[in-house]
Amino acid sequence: MRILSLGLLLSSLALHNAWACQNTTDFKSWLADFKQHAAREGITPSVIQQTLSSVKLDPSVIQRDRNQGVFAQTFLQFSDKKVSSNRLTIGRSQLKKNAALFNKIEARYGVPAEVLTAFWGLETDFGAVLGDFATIPALATLAYDCRRPERFRPELLHALWLVQKGDITPAKMRGAWAGELGQLQFLPSGYNLHGVDFDGNGQRNIIASKADALASAASLLKHYGWRAGEPWLLEVKVPKQMDWAKARLDNKLPLSTWSAEGVTRANGTALPKNGVAALLLPMGRNGPAFLAYPNFDAYLQWNESSVYSLTAAYFATRLAGAAPLKRGNAPVATLSLSQVKTLQTKLRNKGYRIEKIDGIIGQETMNATRKLQQQLGLPADGYPDMNLFNQL
Repeated sequence: MRILSLGLLLSSLALHNAWACQNTTDFKSWLADFKQHAAREGITPSVIQQTLSSVKLDPSVIQRDRNQGVFAQTFLQFSDKKVSSNRLTIGRSQLKKNAALFNKIEARYGVPAEVLTAFWGLETDFGAVLGDFATIPALATLAYDCRRPERFRPELLHALWLVQKGDITPAKMRGAWAGELGQLQFLPSGYNLHGVDFDGNGQRNIIASKADALASAASLLKHYGWRAGEPWLLEVKVPKQMDWAKARLDNKLPLSTWSAEGVTRANGTALPKNGVAALLLPMGRNGPAFLAYPNFDAYLQWNESSVYSLTAAYFATRLAGAAPLKRGNAPVATLSLSQVKTLQTKLRNKGYRIEKIDGIIGQETMNATRKLQQQLGLPADGYPDMNLFNQL
């Protein structure tokens, strides 16, 4: 019999628990309760009948929810795939083709064309791949499932509101497996609360109307705090030695402070004189480096994955004329998915806040890593490497 190490055993148990969580009631009973909740929230009996009468649990949605390994890739792995030469070419073509529309949207919401085009390309390849899952059953499954019901129960209610308002019919409500809809992949709450009729035809249609979809994305980003006329991301070069603990998302400092630390533009020239930004090291002190301005916070509200958000922001800078990404100061030896899960388990056991054992090096894992690096006298850049892993 093979004997597991304690770290691997705990990691395996955490993964098992994620799969093994179970509901205390059956789906039919849960759905009956949700129908009553929807009625109390103002959804009419006819809409409840129209949307929920034949809904069934979709096990394939639960399986996909448990296997989201894409964001466990490193920033370079993810961005290399997503910001391809082909996607850049198509994106630049879309900028020219839709220049008049983008100008109108920016005049109203303050969001640049390059930012919207980058999201458009990453989410659906500029409207080409919208998904074909039936939205209502997918949301009902996730709202019932034990892992994230508090997130998807409101989304299911917003989907019913969209039907009741006449924005979309249940039959046309098809998209990604997690309930995202349209050319910019909005969850129903975003569609319901921030969708706009920008083409003026009397209906908010983020699926078929390019104008509505792009303007709705700008409306949502403005709601997230987007500042018109301000930058969002700048690739930089960091010195071989500095106070790495300063490089974290919640530490926005004047650019003059970063200059004093030895940070320069990626090409070695001086940083701009004005502005505040956080220094991001998505793969540690040896990997790519960026200054994230306050507008980058809107990216993280769009998608909480730091890898996705940084890739979307970088894609937008490329569309705006930035040079191709530098690879950093030195090769970065990365941990495997299973090693990151083991690391997260060990960090949790040491008392650090780690809510999910998922193999993804997000802000929570980086914050805990940084604290442990400081404790061990290692460079506190927040990125776990083999040296830290071996010491654990």
